[in-house]
Amino acid sequence: MLKVLACGVQQVRALSSSTASVTRLHRSVYCRSYPTVVVHPDGSTTTIRYHEPRKIIKLPLDLSTLSDVERKARLEARKPRKKVKIMEEVEDNFNAKKYMKYIKKK
Repeated sequence: MLKVLACGVQQVRALSSSTASVTRLHRSVYCRSYPTVVVHPDGSTTTIRYHEPRKIIKLPLDLSTLSDVERKARLEARKPRKKVKIMEEVEDNFNAKKYMKYIKKK
């Protein structure tokens, strides 16, 4: 698009989404970027370019905005769970002499 002024001709660029999709990223150093999903604390997601190959980045939740019941539930979920040890006694009444008659001697 050309615009004619009193002093001469001036070129005016009409920027739109179609021209932005055709051009490239204008950088002096092109680093490798990977598509990554960012999960916000409210559950919404956005896709960004990240310098490390990661699938998902989850942003931290602000605990001060939660109610007391939700805060306690979140803090309990962070704690490690205690492993339950089951002690089971097995009766050992195996008698090897009972099976000696099945063993053949050479």
